[in-house]
Amino acid sequence: MLHKETRLIITALQRPILSLSITAVLFIGSLFLFGVIGFTLFPSSEKPQFLINITTPPQSSFMYTNKVVSDVEAVLIKINKVRFTSANAGKGNPQIYYNEIPENLRQDYGQVFVQLQENVSVKEKLEIMEELRIKFNTYPGAKIEVKNFEQGPPITAPIEVKLFGDNLDSLKILAHRTEVMLKNTKGTMYVTNPMSYEKSDFKAVINKEKALLLGVTPIEIDKTIRLAVTGFDLGEYPDKNESEYNVLVTRNKEGRSKLDVLEGVYVFNTRGEAIPLNEVVEIKPQISPVSISHQEKIRTVSVKAFVEQGFLADRVLTDVISKMNHFKLPDGYKYSMGGEIETRENSFDGFLNILIATLFLFIAVLVLEFGTLKSTAIVLSVIPLGVIGAVMALWMTGYPLSFIAVIGIIALAGIEVKNTILLVDYTNNLREKGMDIENAIREAGEVRFLPIVLTSLTAIGGLIPIALSSSPLISPLAIVIIGGLISSTLLSRIVTPVVYKLIPPTVKPETQMQTNKSE
Repeated sequence: MLHKETRLIITALQRPILSLSITAVLFIGSLFLFGVIGFTLFPSSEKPQFLINITTPPQSSFMYTNKVVSDVEAVLIKINKVRFTSANAGKGNPQIYYNEIPENLRQDYGQVFVQLQENVSVKEKLEIMEELRIKFNTYPGAKIEVKNFEQGPPITAPIEVKLFGDNLDSLKILAHRTEVMLKNTKGTMYVTNPMSYEKSDFKAVINKEKALLLGVTPIEIDKTIRLAVTGFDLGEYPDKNESEYNVLVTRNKEGRSKLDVLEGVYVFNTRGEAIPLNEVVEIKPQISPVSISHQEKIRTVSVKAFVEQGFLADRVLTDVISKMNHFKLPDGYKYSMGGEIETRENSFDGFLNILIATLFLFIAVLVLEFGTLKSTAIVLSVIPLGVIGAVMALWMTGYPLSFIAVIGIIALAGIEVKNTILLVDYTNNLREKGMDIENAIREAGEVRFLPIVLTSLTAIGGLIPIALSSSPLISPLAIVIIGGLISSTLLSRIVTPVVYKLIPPTVKPETQMQTNKSE
């Protein structure tokens, strides 16, 4: 009696179109799973540590910011699983993580680095962070963000909507609309709109007619105001110990901090006469944005948000982009997505071209190996079989598709092709010896199947510890290779013989080859 496996292969060879149709349905179904599992560029860090960023209202004093930082530390000290903390007020911590950019000196900013006990699991860390978010969410007079470290290139926030335009008032309105939209989008938190923060400032208005009459140029007025307010850099002064000091000429610090900073300041006209500055300049108080950013010389406002725990950034971003596309922006205004979208585009920039070039090299090597395109096509037909198992493995383990998982799929393709080369090459050798196609396919499958299984099992055995490590960064790589090897090893036992039968390569029998050589 024939083995069940052999009967299955015979049945598949008798109905090749049906066999490939079933495989195609499985492959297409696995492609739909991509939409279910979602995509994330890089996962969060699994290390038992996180950051707490503290922002007080603009122009807050250092003392007030320091008080808020101390209050946060007092809460952290009471948590048993916290090993130690490192806090800074008025600036960020030094670079404590490879992609974390330290914040510059700011009186309204503070940061606390939290190190948990080494035995704290990822799940426990996330629970602690969520409890702190709930607790600090109602803190009055400050914005306190509990942030996990992320893998990959540095980004300020995973969700970032960049608004471009000339008029600040129009940008402020658009930024507010975007802020409201992000707050109403499911899965977002810590929405930040820089235009919602304003500071008290003053504006120097030049009386142009009087300045022209007195012979005072706008350039001289600008230089004088800068000297009185911020100072004039004269360069560096070296002392006898070869130490260099920056030399800044300005008014005393107390005088610069008052509204009447320009009282008693004189500006010289074109005739060298000293004219009181307040004769040609009027100081008017005004409210202005805390900062005005420019990108490609265009005023830019970036409204940012983080993603709540339990939500996938890719799905939240899809929702945000859909809503932004329905925004009616005035003429001359536009938006673009920063954050993870921009980083993803930069990370994959040229990656597709590299993949295409690699595929062509792949095909070229196989053509040189077999000398026929049909054998090459048979070998490459195994790649979709691995994708089926790779996607299903991610779905069953709860991991999204990531950049590292994509690398795993590429590595999987190489292993699959290597295994299939053994099968196709042996089938060709049997046909060269005079065996008919069907018998050659069956014997090659029976002889080469065990070595292929052992090769796959060896690879799977080596990857199991990585898959079980529960590392969000490297576990998906091992999982896609394991899942892909299982599906491709099982399915290729049927699919590869069927494809070989449908497009059999041209093979010269050894007797004909010997005749050609003798001639």
